[in-house]
Amino acid sequence: MSEEKKGTGLEPNVAALLCYVLGWITGLVFFLIEKDDDYVRFHAMQSIIVFGVLHVAMIIMWVFYWIPYVGILFMVVGSFISIAAFVLWIILIVKAYGGERYKLPVAGDMAEKYSAK
Repeated sequence: MSEEKKGTGLEPNVAALLCYVLGWITGLVFFLIEKDDDYVRFHAMQSIIVFGVLHVAMIIMWVFYWIPYVGILFMVVGSFISIAAFVLWIILIVKAYGGERYKLPVAGDMAEKYSAK
């Protein structure tokens, strides 16, 4: 007899990696689909929190970019945020695929709290 697959039907490390692929969007998809695997739910929630906050920050930077003279400062800060977000994205993907429950300082604590069944 074959074993019935639950949730995503993927290996947990692959599902956790996919939680980060499109940032908070794939995190939300996997959080809604996966009901049983705490590992996947943790990474999905961490993705929602981290990349949701970064998305909002980038929108704010973009809005303030249009202010004369001060806008250049927001453009520079936004560029640094984008580079940091990209590096963090790679780190989280690698850690998730490696089977590590890598917990970021604030977002990781929140993800653990909100991903529990």
